[in-house]
Order: sequence, then structure tokens, then C-alpha cells
Amino acid sequence: MITIKCTKCKSKILKYKKIGKGRLWHCWKDRIIEDYSIRDGNEVKCQCGNLIGIIEGKWIKMKKHSFTYSGTVNRK
Repeated sequence: MITIKCTKCKSKILKYKKIGKGRLWHCWKDRIIEDYSIRDGNEVKCQCGNLIGIIEGKWIKMKKHSFTYSGTVNRK
């Protein structure tokens, strides 16, 4: 499980179950464990107002350089 944080204010945005190696391009909605974000229409924002991603169907397309993440990744 990884913790996704805002690059501006360093607050938690999501706890997410990432599977496989590689970058985080989008987050599948069914793998989100805890959600601390603010939703504004189809936009996912941090509490400070930083745009983190856009909701596109079953996933959230993450915006580059607006978040950091740490934790362990599950391998298949």
C-alpha cells in the first residue's frame, strides 16, 4: 500500500493499493483504501487547492508533479 501526498503542502491525499512496478499514471477507484481528497466535479484536489487528478470513468488520471508517494508496492 502506498500513501499519496500533495507536493505543495505535504498533506495526505490517498491511501492506495498499487500493484506492479512502474510509475503511478492513474489510480483505479476500487483500489483506493482511504480518501482525504476534495472532489470538485470531475477534479480531485488536495485540501490546499492543488489539482491532483481528473476522474475518467473507473480511474483517476493523475497530474504529473502534483503529488509524491511512498510505501510498498504489491507485486503480482
